[in-house]
This record gives sequence, C-alpha cells and structure tokens, in this order.
Amino acid sequence: MNSPQVIYFASDFHLGVPTYESSLEREKAVVSWLDHVRKDATEIFLVGDIFDFWFEYKHAIPKGFVRLQGKIAEITDSGIPVHVFTGNHDMWIFDYLPKELGFQLHRSPITREINGKKLYIGHGDGLGPGDRGYKFIKKVFDNRISQWMFARLHPNFGISLASYFSKTSRASSIAEDKTFLGKENEWLYQYCKEINQREHFDHYIFGHRHLPLRLSITENSSYLNLGDWINYRTFARFDGELAFQCWRDGAVEEYVFPEGLDG
Repeated sequence: MNSPQVIYFASDFHLGVPTYESSLEREKAVVSWLDHVRKDATEIFLVGDIFDFWFEYKHAIPKGFVRLQGKIAEITDSGIPVHVFTGNHDMWIFDYLPKELGFQLHRSPITREINGKKLYIGHGDGLGPGDRGYKFIKKVFDNRISQWMFARLHPNFGISLASYFSKTSRASSIAEDKTFLGKENEWLYQYCKEINQREHFDHYIFGHRHLPLRLSITENSSYLNLGDWINYRTFARFDGELAFQCWRDGAVEEYVFPEGLDG
C-alpha cells in the first residue's frame, strides 16, 4: 500500500510590510517553516500574496526577499513541486520567478484529487458575491495594456507608487481581517456553497481572507481559509486528513480556532 501524499498549504506572507525589520523577521520564519515541512512534503502550495507588492520589469524586479526565493529554488531543485498562486497583491508575477525558482504558477483556482479527496484551491480574491469595486480594478490590473503602461514607469517611481497603494489597501482592511462576518457575509464561504451545488469537493482551500476559518459546507465538505503570517502564521497539512497548524518559535503547534470559526 502506497504511503499517503503529504501536502502543505500556506498563504498571505505579505513580505515587504509594514516595516523592513518586521518583514525580514517574517521572511526568516517562513524559510524556517519551509525547511521543516520539506522533510516529509510531497508538494507545497503557497496560495497567494507572498509579496505585498511585486512587479517584474523586463530587466528589473523589486529588491529583497532573497532568502525566500533561494529556499524555494532549493526545494524545487530537490524534486519537491512547489505551487505558487498569484494574489491581489502580487498578480504581476510573470515569467521570471517561475523560470528562475522552478515553481508552478497558477493565476486562478485549480482542482486536484489527492489521497482520495477532491480539493479546490485558490487565492480567493474576486470570487463570490459583492466586492464589485475590486472586481473592476482586478480586470484593469489584469489587462495587458495596463501592465505595459505601468512597465513604462521607471522602477524607482513605479515600485514606490505601487507599494504605497498596496500598503494603503492593507491598512484599510486590518479591522475587517480580524472579524468574522458570519457565514452569510463571508463571500468565499458563499462561493464554495455555490460551487458545491454543482460539483462536490471535500475541501475548499483559500487564502486572501487573512482570518483562519474552517467552516462546514455540508456534512462531508468544508471551506478552509489559511489565515496569514502577519498575525497568525497558520498553515494546513493534508495527508488524507486536513490538520490546521501554526508555526511558533521554530516549532509546529496545533491551531485552536476561536469559538464560531470552526464548524
């Protein structure tokens, strides 16, 4: 009998904010976590917003984050597949990082069958009802003409400008990120319910929301939000069973959901 695959999921590192020092400390924590999970991982999924801002010019990229980039390259070079999803903050990852670091890039949700379970995996931005303003902006940012025009800006100006607006966007959502809105107002939960009416999935795994959540859709289907690494340092481990954990002081701990956020 084959051993089960061991899959890890994490999202929303938001490297680059709020300060250089705190971002560097978080990056080192992510790297130490990756060193730990690679010991038994068969695949690793990084489910969006790895960077708080990213844009690849033809001959330039944002400074920093070299520890994480080197670690991902080391892991993929060892034969462990790494999947990276673009998020709303780093949708302008193009071909440089996938080619240089060897990961598989995903721009929209994917489905997989692993260990006999059907998984639906994505970052989560722009899905579900509501948020029409962001959905419009995303279409603009996804447009190749818009990307071409931004690339005409000098990197010193373009990266500074985009980083400013990215940090402003994050700051405006801090309070909401920590508040459970109720199932009826959690857009990703509603999105999962809609998908599950057409096709069953055992687990829906998303980032973007920043709040760790594990909510039942049906008796045998669940929605999991991975939280973030700014406040929680949470991640999921899947070997046929889905465990929600966190990385604290260089060690794994089981994550305990507050009342109402697990059920």
